[in-house]
Amino acid sequence: MYICVCKGVTDTAIREAVIHRGADRMRDLKTCLGVSEQCGICACHAKEVLEKALMQKNVVQHHST
Repeated sequence: MYICVCKGVTDTAIREAVIHRGADRMRDLKTCLGVSEQCGICACHAKEVLEKALMQKNVVQHHST
């Protein structure tokens, strides 16, 4: 699903940024994907996806240790 229409960023791209690029803040998403750089309407939804992805990443790391 598209989260940021201005930059064409999907929820999958945000999850991949968290897992593979180490993004853990909105600032990181803005830097690597351009999320909320233009109109900013996507910020709330992007933050929700970011938080869920971080929770999933923490669960996976916890189970792999």
